[in-house]
Amino acid sequence: MTHYLIALGVILLANVMPAFAPPTWSLLVYFSLAFHLHPIILVVGAVLMATCGRILLALLFRKFARFVPSKYVENLESLGEHFAAGRKRRLSALLLFFISPVSSAQLFEAIGMMKNVRLLPIALFFAAGRTVSYTFYVAGSSALKASSYGEIFLKELTSPTAIVIQVAMVIALLAIGLIPWKRILQNK
Repeated sequence: MTHYLIALGVILLANVMPAFAPPTWSLLVYFSLAFHLHPIILVVGAVLMATCGRILLALLFRKFARFVPSKYVENLESLGEHFAAGRKRRLSALLLFFISPVSSAQLFEAIGMMKNVRLLPIALFFAAGRTVSYTFYVAGSSALKASSYGEIFLKELTSPTAIVIQVAMVIALLAIGLIPWKRILQNK
């Protein structure tokens, strides 16, 4: 039971971190191999903790958006209004959270600053998508040798590619908020 609580606590913390956290899939592989946790319990718990962590991250960004320049937040909210207007746009935005292969931290940070966007539907799509992907990762981890899990985990933390991707995602989040979406979207 202790290993489950530790695993779920680490997964929650990793998903509250705004950047540079190990990917949840690598934590799942590690805990699955290191402690031989039941795959279904691990996946269900991980989905719940990852979803709660991302909601907390979005809420933190929503709360502290007042410390961000108002023009930046206004630009993000204009983008949020665009996706909230119309069923097809809403669905496309929700699908992004379902199938997104990239880190979702920056997506939830941006959504957090968009006060006009509801978090629950996004969280549900995120949870559904993560249920599928986490199931594959945990099922696939049984094919790995127990001696390689430490290498996988360390590689994900120190990989130059992973670091570059995280930096690029943070820059992308910053760039998205600098774009005057209201003016651009009105011209379409």
